[in-house]
Amino acid sequence: MDNGLLLKSDVHILFDRGYLGVDPKHRLLVSPRLRSEFGNGDQFYAKAGEQIALPERRDDRPRAEFLEWHLDTVYKAA
Repeated sequence: MDNGLLLKSDVHILFDRGYLGVDPKHRLLVSPRLRSEFGNGDQFYAKAGEQIALPERRDDRPRAEFLEWHLDTVYKAA
C-alpha cells in the first residue's frame, strides 16, 4: 500500500473533513478551525507537530505527494 493511513474513526472523520493533516515529514497538523468552529480539539492540539507512528517498511508509508494533495485541497489551514 502506498497511500494508507490507519486512523481511529474520530480521527479519520477529522482528517477527511480537513481539520487534521499530516505534512510530508509525517508531522500532525491541526487546523485552527477545529477550535474556532467546535470549541474543542485540545487532545489534538497537544500532539500538533509530533511525528505520527509509521510502518517500519518505507513502502508501507503514506506517499508525500498524497499528503501534499490533502494539505492543498482538503486541509483547512485557516
